[in-house]
Amino acid sequence: MRFRKGARLDPSQVSDRRGLGPVAAGGGGLVGLIVLLVSLLGGGGGEGLQGLDLGEGGGPGLAAECETGEDANQRDDCRIVGVVNSVQAFWRDELNGYRDATTVFFTGSVNTACGGATSAVGPFYCPGDQRIYIDLGFYDQLRARFGARGGPFAEAYVIAHEYGHHVENLLGVLRRAREGTGPQSDGVRVELMADCLAGLWARGAVDTGFIEELTDQDIADGLDAAAAVGDDRIQEKVSGQVDPESWSHGSAEQRQRWFLTGYRQGSRSACDTFATPTV
Repeated sequence: MRFRKGARLDPSQVSDRRGLGPVAAGGGGLVGLIVLLVSLLGGGGGEGLQGLDLGEGGGPGLAAECETGEDANQRDDCRIVGVVNSVQAFWRDELNGYRDATTVFFTGSVNTACGGATSAVGPFYCPGDQRIYIDLGFYDQLRARFGARGGPFAEAYVIAHEYGHHVENLLGVLRRAREGTGPQSDGVRVELMADCLAGLWARGAVDTGFIEELTDQDIADGLDAAAAVGDDRIQEKVSGQVDPESWSHGSAEQRQRWFLTGYRQGSRSACDTFATPTV
């Protein structure tokens, strides 16, 4: 995945709190990956943090260092800024009434409108403040602990999945994520829809003007990352056993298949995981 050298990045879409985060009250777990789904969606949790000022803008480092697509080709954090810019440019054109969501870089722990979280939770979307949170060290964990090959597009897939949750929130779908577990549960359908929406962005990524090209290898890296964070893969690594009835995000096969559905079919209606009897 290469960015257009002359593309102008907008680091104001990212709040850089690396090294500044407060000690969070609580945390997640290894399988809390991709989206925080505990008290977030269960009835307005986190009200006590809604007034917390998390800071806006890219911060002096990102603003000074992440200016062009060439910067995104050279620096890991600038690359994520470029991905955020591309994903949001896509959804502004694709979804009437789309509202930008800030991505927050943090290290260690962070307080959000959904409560406190640590890096162990993995990247997540908080509907309470409509922000995506990520400790960029997660990408090392994606390779070392989850066995993914990694690569720029594998990282982009993670971000695009979280913005898929933002789109679901704007459409009123995300609240269904709290309803049960299992391979056909509403919670899994919400996650697979976000994978599909990530694939939909990938199909149109070059047209956003930020990304120069996506190769077959890029898509393969994204699919590899999707498989690595499948519930069955994680359970097998952690316990050596697979329990489908406890799945909250979907199997490796489901996640790959729904990403490809968005990528190949190129329509939001194709991503409606609630319109099909089985996912």
